[in-house]
Amino acid sequence: MNVYNCTSVTYFVLDGLGVEQNLRVILFLGIFCIYTITLLANLSIMIIPVFDASLHTPMYFFLYNLAVLDIFYSSVVVPKMLTDLVSQKKTISFYGCMLQVHFFHFFGSTEIILFSIMSYDRYVAIAQPLRYTTIMSTNVCCGLAACSWVIGFFHALTHFIMTARLPYCGPNIVRHFFCDVKPMLNLASTDVSLNFKLLVAVTGTICTTTLSLTILFYVFISKFLIKIKTSQGRRRALSTCSGHFTVVTLQYGTAIFTYMRPTTESLDQDRAAAIMFSVITPALNPIIYTLRNKDMRKALKKLLRIYL
Repeated sequence: MNVYNCTSVTYFVLDGLGVEQNLRVILFLGIFCIYTITLLANLSIMIIPVFDASLHTPMYFFLYNLAVLDIFYSSVVVPKMLTDLVSQKKTISFYGCMLQVHFFHFFGSTEIILFSIMSYDRYVAIAQPLRYTTIMSTNVCCGLAACSWVIGFFHALTHFIMTARLPYCGPNIVRHFFCDVKPMLNLASTDVSLNFKLLVAVTGTICTTTLSLTILFYVFISKFLIKIKTSQGRRRALSTCSGHFTVVTLQYGTAIFTYMRPTTESLDQDRAAAIMFSVITPALNPIIYTLRNKDMRKALKKLLRIYL
């Protein structure tokens, strides 16, 4: 096709989740409930430390950032998906689609970078408990958090520019329930081999680098856990890390499965993985951190006694 003579599409049609009509209401209610839990649970993580001075620590500062990211990350995808489940018209404008690509990768990549920072925070807390507040000072915490947001932004900007500049002459049906890089590249009316290589190289580098750092910090943590003589101390140290490790496993597993697989494989598998990291994981994060965190549970009960 001569892309210079084609008429560029002005909107895209989202293929959705590919479920039967009679299942859409049930799916809508299920996803709506999960999204509500995501908002309320993450808002609680943001609000509770404000009223409890004992939670004014680096760990809860990073949890605050994670809660903000989970709300934004899920909100990029879920509201549009819910609308499409009950609507016959599943269209999205060209610019709306490209913005969805950008913000989805912005918040997603920022989150996985933040996971590495949080694992470093847990390492310092266990390895250097007496110097923890000195090493993880306010300036250091703010600098690390800012780095994760800045790197995430420019990572997403790369994909946004490389995807938006491609010619789209039709068809305009996106085989996904939101606009992501891989399904968009399959609609481009030109050679996109460079874009696929960039997707694997850039996203793969961020995923593997942050995952390697996270694993390395947990190896160091495990060495210190072995040295803890009391079972109570070992359990307390494990409780601060097990929740984080569970979340990391879920997020990295689905991200690597989606963006580092061969591009010839079915996009239907990407849809299943996307539901996990855009719908399920943002709801699980605050539940895992709250239910497994004694200090957070104590602060929540104290707050409820005061205002109820």
